[in-house]
Amino acid sequence: MISGKKVLGLIPARGGSKGLPGKNLKALDGEPLLGWTIRTARQSKYIDSLILSSEDDEIISMAKQYEIDVPFKRPVELAQDDTYMHDVVTHALDNIGEEFDYVVLLYLVVPFRRAMDIDQILELCENNQAKTAVSLTAPSKSPFWMYQVNEQTHEMTPLFPEHHLVNRRQELPSAYVLNGALFVFTPEWFRQNNRISGIDSLGYIMPAEYSVDIDSPMDFAMADSLIKNGFVKKPF
Repeated sequence: MISGKKVLGLIPARGGSKGLPGKNLKALDGEPLLGWTIRTARQSKYIDSLILSSEDDEIISMAKQYEIDVPFKRPVELAQDDTYMHDVVTHALDNIGEEFDYVVLLYLVVPFRRAMDIDQILELCENNQAKTAVSLTAPSKSPFWMYQVNEQTHEMTPLFPEHHLVNRRQELPSAYVLNGALFVFTPEWFRQNNRISGIDSLGYIMPAEYSVDIDSPMDFAMADSLIKNGFVKKPF
């Protein structure tokens, strides 16, 4: 609980990954991605109940080995490539049989989030009486130096013409991108907006090395390299 408010940790994990087949059970430094998130979430001071939403029997079986609650099996129609996450969350909220004040959505593909990140984003919401917050990180390349390219003429058009001639990154405005590690919202806000984040979400900034999003073999190799070279340590 945080300030007497109950917190649900929700882990969505479907079995049909295309970019990196079987990634949710793939071992990273000896621990499956599923285990990284479960073990980190258990260290949170505030999460009262941690549950899994999955349609995949193998993922559910592995989750139960970690003694995580699996109160339902997600319908297959909610585990497709084109399934919207708000439908997955709605199904979970409708089927847990318990009321919560905050939901923390924990994607397995961002395994390096820390328990302190979970706790601090919840504190950010509670201290500011906010109903939603998301985690962010600074991109490796500033969007203020990005272009659109005409595929026929190959002519470039800067996305932000007022900044494209700036030569020093330090002179550009700060910019951040969603890193997918943490989405926090109240069930009331979620049902009103039918989404997991919005323009009224507060931003919680995380370092780049803890924001690796694993969606491809190259992403996985990068994550493995960060561990082996000491840039990231297991948070549990």
